[in-house]
Amino acid sequence: MSHQSELIAQDIHAYLAEHEHKDLLRFITCGNVDDGKSTLIGRLLHDSKLIFEDQLAAIERDSKKFNTTDGDIDLALLVDGLAAEREQGITIDVAYRYFSTDKRKFIIADCPGHEQYTRNMATGASTCNLAVILIDARYGVKTQTRRHSHIVSLLGVRHLIVAVNKMDLVGFDEAVFERIRADYLAFAGELGLADIRFVPISALRGDNVVEPSAHTPWYDGPTLMSLLESVEVGHDTALSAFRLPVQYVNRPNLDFRGFAGTIAAGSVAVGDTVRVLPAGTESRVKAIVAFEAALPAAFAQQAVTLQLEDEIDVSRGDMLVKAVEAQPWAVQALAADLVWLDTRALEVGREYRVKFAGKTVAGRVSAIRHRVDVNTREKVAADTLQLNEIAEVELLLNAPVVVDAYAACRGTGSFILIDRASNATAAAGMVREPLADAAGAAGDELAHYRAFEVELNALVRRYFPHWEAKDIARLR
Repeated sequence: MSHQSELIAQDIHAYLAEHEHKDLLRFITCGNVDDGKSTLIGRLLHDSKLIFEDQLAAIERDSKKFNTTDGDIDLALLVDGLAAEREQGITIDVAYRYFSTDKRKFIIADCPGHEQYTRNMATGASTCNLAVILIDARYGVKTQTRRHSHIVSLLGVRHLIVAVNKMDLVGFDEAVFERIRADYLAFAGELGLADIRFVPISALRGDNVVEPSAHTPWYDGPTLMSLLESVEVGHDTALSAFRLPVQYVNRPNLDFRGFAGTIAAGSVAVGDTVRVLPAGTESRVKAIVAFEAALPAAFAQQAVTLQLEDEIDVSRGDMLVKAVEAQPWAVQALAADLVWLDTRALEVGREYRVKFAGKTVAGRVSAIRHRVDVNTREKVAADTLQLNEIAEVELLLNAPVVVDAYAACRGTGSFILIDRASNATAAAGMVREPLADAAGAAGDELAHYRAFEVELNALVRRYFPHWEAKDIARLR
């Protein structure tokens, strides 16, 4: 939904042109269960006049049905749409909402607070620029507050707004706000978050959400909406070098062959010399094609198709970079942070499918360096990972992949582990660094595996000569 504007009635084309070029902010709301995340989003939309009349009537009716706010309108119902969410008054799945104001466009991800849904929260945070961490003023910093803060820092979210909610239930006491602020900063100092803002709010009543509150004369800072509209996220990407993971080879006819994908970092222009990795072959950009027309140049987050001057081999999973800029790593073993998302525990040495951008290879966790206790930030020894646990691991792959450090570029530094039996996403990973002995370790293990395969085939054909190839493959 968009903001109200007189241009819509006067000149719809001018309105759409103005709207198209607004800055986009993706943010999440997270924190402990029942800290008011969904209510806050509903309040943002309601006080910004961004709710249709029929939507408002529907949530007024449902508020009476579920009676979760003692007769008041329950704005959380705007985003808690699942029947189980409304019955229990909790958020289970990530809910996305789009809206805009005069200054900016927004995509909100409302994330669940329960520990068992931490994987849903990590999914929501993976594409966001900013996180709003809610804290109930009555209870202060809780375990899940720390867990979510750690995850957003791990996932590269650089801007944090700590909204101390339900201030109306503590009489808008400044001392309560300052105590929570000090407690949170004592914990967050180790997370490496440079931009942390604090605002006292009441999501249910609307204090300091969109308009300043008369109940907090001691707070002279901006409202939550003002912070969302003004935070600068344009320079968050640490990597300025060009990166285009190839998602698709576009060949509609004999006269056109292009390489499609979304630019993960940097920019490219017609005439630039690009290198195909991991092969290392080079060519020049002949044309850049977008959805509507050809472009002279393209930039990060644009989905484009590049046509090259030379007929060189480029496939899905390859990466296009500029030959004169900093190069990514081509590795077969790496260190990474891992958020375990599966109910089945991690088995060190078990083979998973590992998906990096457009490339999927076989791989395994060869070692767990340590597990992180999200409450104390202590590094704990571990030989397995359970659901929602976070660790630093070493990953061994059966084929080389082209990556950057996640801290430099999300698009080329992230991956997921996929369970080969269930096809479920088992973990989300963030690349830290290549291992020094990557080629040797991967090569040795791959050689041992192939030698084992040869020996296994020989034994099977000796003792089970009637078996076919598919029977042997099933045994492997």
